[in-house]
Amino acid sequence: MSNTIIDTNFNFPEQQSVYKGKVREVYKLKNDVLVMVATDRLSAFDVVMPKGIPYKGQILNQIATKMMADTADIVPNWLTATPDPNVAVGEACAPFKVEMVIRGYMSGHAAREYKAGKRMLCGVSMPEGMKENDKFPSPIITPATKAEMGDHDEDISREDILKKGIVSEKDYVVLEKYTNALFQRGTEIAAKRGLILVDTKYEFGKTASGEIVLIDEIHTPDSSRYFYADGYEERQEKGEAQKQLSKEFVRQWLISNNFQGLEGQTVPEMTDEYITSVSDRYIELYENITGENFVKADISDIQERINSNVLEYLKII
Repeated sequence: MSNTIIDTNFNFPEQQSVYKGKVREVYKLKNDVLVMVATDRLSAFDVVMPKGIPYKGQILNQIATKMMADTADIVPNWLTATPDPNVAVGEACAPFKVEMVIRGYMSGHAAREYKAGKRMLCGVSMPEGMKENDKFPSPIITPATKAEMGDHDEDISREDILKKGIVSEKDYVVLEKYTNALFQRGTEIAAKRGLILVDTKYEFGKTASGEIVLIDEIHTPDSSRYFYADGYEERQEKGEAQKQLSKEFVRQWLISNNFQGLEGQTVPEMTDEYITSVSDRYIELYENITGENFVKADISDIQERINSNVLEYLKII
């Protein structure tokens, strides 16, 4: 599985800095130009797996690109170009230090908290009598912020965000408005594909001119959870697990192999056969979410391909 990109070390013209996240690597150039490279790294439970997944970076980048184009009429975003299947170029922003998580259904983290007896999540009440994967009466926003130490996200309420001055009230009102609008649009797009957008997260930043824009990824299987709409009601009535379209299948495989990112636990071996199955599953996710056939990029030399395409693009801006 050598034909993956799990680390980069580019040196673009007038490059000023590099930031390496769990999956994306961001190169800042002069004039507030950002070159964001989506690698093939796989992250689960805030841990980066030791091997890359073929085409994963291309899939995430192309889904996010398409979804930003499909929502640009309601929320401005940072994106200006995609010169390579794994690359997005846009305007540098000062990111808000919160992730705007929005949930239409009681699933994942919300369901685990509910089962533990909690009826408040991030200062938002959850009705009594709900079952896992039930639809909320209306979507709830449950923000998360990074812990001061470590990479784990932490739940936080709207009230605490404002009280701690993490985001001003004026800006937070805009973040809430944009989050609701994006989730509504994402729900409509998903419905056309026979899917249910269960929950997702959005990240926002502020440009040098003070405009709040959508940044990072949107409606990808790494940032969102989808159910298949067909049979949803029937499965809920029978108390059966929902058919999911997200990277939850990776988390479940890790859990079944005694790994949840806890201290002392070891990442299970990812065989070539398993990695191929994950790649195939991501391609399935792409085609279901976008409604388009996935076209595999040339991965004979990904680093050289990216470098060449980005340099060619930078000549024209």
